[in-house]
Amino acid sequence: METYLEKITIKSWAEEDRPREKLLALGRRSLTDAELIAILIGSGNREETAVELGKRILHSLANDLDKLGRLSVNELSKFKGIGEAKAISIIAALELGRRRRETEKPKMERITCSRDIYELMHRQFSDLNHEEFWILLLNRGNQVLNQHLISKGGQAGTVADPKIIFKVALEN
Repeated sequence: METYLEKITIKSWAEEDRPREKLLALGRRSLTDAELIAILIGSGNREETAVELGKRILHSLANDLDKLGRLSVNELSKFKGIGEAKAISIIAALELGRRRRETEKPKMERITCSRDIYELMHRQFSDLNHEEFWILLLNRGNQVLNQHLISKGGQAGTVADPKIIFKVALEN
């Protein structure tokens, strides 16, 4: 049995197996998460292809895209083959996805239970690595009039000053 001394590059793969060509031929949903990351980063390093690098990144995060979305540029740059530019590309793509989810925000007629508040607000909190305190201002019919950020904190908590909360509520 022969052993390969040379790294097999994506260009040497069958055309239908290459991530970009696969996307064009079979559509975006046919690609794995690693292949999508490979398209974003464009190239791998001397030891591994972009797809292998994408697999390694995902494996280190237990294949959790939410964890990937929370990584900083510095944390992504710790992976061999990911420099600042590639890290920024990954973060920008994930941020676009987050913003897309945010635009799909349901229009709430009335808040009737805590689940309604979750549906309204969870998109804003999904990728944060810090605590935020928000207030929802409702009218007498429990319709949302406004949302307002009161404070941002650290990873363990934030301050909710009652004076600020009442001031914002009375001004709106």
